[in-house]
This record gives sequence, structure tokens and C-alpha cells, in this order.
Amino acid sequence: MKKTILRKYARLIAESGVNVQKGQEVFIVAGLDQPEFVAMVVDECYKLGAKRVVVDWDYQPLEKLHVRHQSVKTLSELTDYQEARYKHFLDKLPCRIYLDSDDPDGLRGINQKKQATARQKRYPLIKGYVDAMENKYQWCIAAVPGAAWAKKLFPGLSRHQAIEKLWEAILATSRVTDDPVEAWKQHNEELHHRCAWLNSLGIEKLHYTAGNGTDFTVGMIPEAEFKGGGDTTLSGVFFNPNIPTEECFISPMRGVAEGIVHASKPLSRDGQLIDDFWIRFHEGKAVEWHAELNNDLLTHIITMDEGSAYLGECALVPYDSPIQNSGILFYNTLFDENAACHLALGMGFADTIRGFEDKTLEECRAMGINDSMIHVDFMIGTADMAIDAITRDGSVVPVFRNGNWAE
Repeated sequence: MKKTILRKYARLIAESGVNVQKGQEVFIVAGLDQPEFVAMVVDECYKLGAKRVVVDWDYQPLEKLHVRHQSVKTLSELTDYQEARYKHFLDKLPCRIYLDSDDPDGLRGINQKKQATARQKRYPLIKGYVDAMENKYQWCIAAVPGAAWAKKLFPGLSRHQAIEKLWEAILATSRVTDDPVEAWKQHNEELHHRCAWLNSLGIEKLHYTAGNGTDFTVGMIPEAEFKGGGDTTLSGVFFNPNIPTEECFISPMRGVAEGIVHASKPLSRDGQLIDDFWIRFHEGKAVEWHAELNNDLLTHIITMDEGSAYLGECALVPYDSPIQNSGILFYNTLFDENAACHLALGMGFADTIRGFEDKTLEECRAMGINDSMIHVDFMIGTADMAIDAITRDGSVVPVFRNGNWAE
């Protein structure tokens, strides 16, 4: 891939993604797959005035070794130096960039129960820091090609050709055009306009149906609103948390969901795939489920903690989206969730509450925002999906027909 277009992508991530402020620190998590591009992102952060940029390299085989050889006690510990880092994050509120290139099958064979148990024990140790940083810093998830990921998507191509093909797909769906910063400004305006229409309806419930058996109703929090595209920190800094994004999303009312949803795409989670699955909800909670592939991992997700069986997000994405139209199944949630409507199990977003700036996190959760140690998106959108909004005045407003916006 030409370095000139990669430089534009790096600039987009630093400027429009996290929007680095002068004197701010930046922490980047990246795999070992594209070190030259990571260096470009670091350079762009410094050009925007970053004080310090730290890169933490990630490698899936090491994670497998850690889980295999360390005890649950060791895996779940929060060491002094790890806690010092969390304290630093809370004190300095650096930008956080995640450059995803993971192999969708890279953690196949890992001891799922041991990994889940360690996470359950560790989360209470970090929850206070996570909650305290909520909505206070900029973050961005973007992607770069990994060789194993590229070969999974394009098995008939050589390694080099597959990586090049994946680069093309990532850049196209991420709107890396002649002027990607301007392209994202326009895209954000379109998403905000769509959210404004949804918020004007006074939605009490959404009812989803599809030919695959999905028949599901979920309740809305009266004070919640749809959001999409970029977001703003409590200190007023605008940023784009996901590159790409096509969704208008909201956090639903905890405890108000009935019916069954069928996944329309595989779910890539923890370097493993869950496929051909359904979940049935009653009184807001997942009470029955089954996956033909990796049901044990699906069970670990849903039973991770008290809130993991409840929903934290409902996202509306037209089937006629750039990612769906690419014809590529990415096996990567960042992309696949923006190719179809999706739901998320686990933590909800406090900033979907109107006036959340003047409320505590506890107050937002008391209003119906779900709390959990996980947030796992799964895709349910299909070409024939219909979604109706039942409004607070009793009206029924078509929102989606044949997988796309009805309005």
C-alpha cells in the first residue's frame, strides 16, 4: 500500500480519531503486524503536540502462554506497577488508541474457563479506575491488516496479496479519501441528523422481526437518546471512538426485553469465533441460548457477571452500508457490527442519558443503564429485517424495512 495514503490514515486516527491535544499523552496498543504504520501514527500524534507517546505491543501467542502457565491467582492479580499505571491514566487522562490486527482464530484452544475466572476476579480491582475515567478521555479503535487475519478473509491469495487486499478494504470502509478528515466531518453530520430524527419520535420500545426467527422487543429509557459518529469528553474534546462506524446507538432500559434474536454474522471474541447462535430474553435477561460453534464461550460471556446477561446497547445500521456492500465478512466486530444492526450484552453507555454531564455514574445506572465488566456486540441485522418504534403516545412508526431505514 502506498505510504501517502497510509499517512492520511495515520493522520485521521490521530486528528479525527482521538484528536490529540497539545501536551497530552497518548498510549497505543498494537499487534506486531504493521510496525511501520504504528510509527506513522506515533509521528502524527507528535505533530499534533503530544507530550509523550507510549506503544504497548500485543501478541496473541503470548496471551495463550500466560493463560496456560500462570495460576488463576497470578492472572487475576493487580500488581503494584499495574495499579500505578491505572492511577497514571486517571491522573493524566491520556488518549488511548487501539490498532486491531488480531487473528480471529488466534486464541483457539485457550482455557476459556480459566481465562474467564481470572477476569472475574481481577475486574473488581480495576472497576473503580474504569468508572472514574468514564467519558473523561479520548479513545479510538481502528484496524490494520494482520497476515493471519488477511489470509482468513482471502485464502486464495498469497500472503502479500491478502494483506494488500485487506488494506484496501480497511481504507475504503474507513473513508480514507483524498481528504479523510473532511469526509469524516460530513459523515458525522449525516449520523447526527439521523439520530435527531430518532430522538424526535419519543420511542418507548423497539420491535425487531426477521425471517430467520428474530422476534424481539426492547424498552428504552425515557431520558436516553440515540447517538452516532463522534463523541465529546466531559472537558469538551470531540473525538471519533470507532473508525469505521455506521451506527446510531442507544443504551436500552435494563430489565425490559422480551423474545428471541438470531445472530446474522459470526462473533469474533477473544481470538475465537462464535457462530450460528440465538439468545432468548425474558424480563430483560438472557435466559436461554445456543451456538452451533463455541457454545461454551457464548455461555462464559453471558454468565460473566450479574449484568452480562442484560443488554447495554441497541444499534441501528442499514444493511445497505459500505461495509456490507464490500461483500466481505471481516470476522472482526469493529467492521461486522457496522455492516448490520446489532445488540450488545453487558455495560451500557451513561453518556446516552440526556444531561449525563450533571449526573453521577450511579444515577445514570439507577435510571436503567446496565453495568457489567463486559460489552460484547453481536450482529442481528438481515436483508429482510423490520424494526418498528412504539412511541410513548401509542403510535407505531416504521424505522427499518427490508434491512434499511424506512424514512
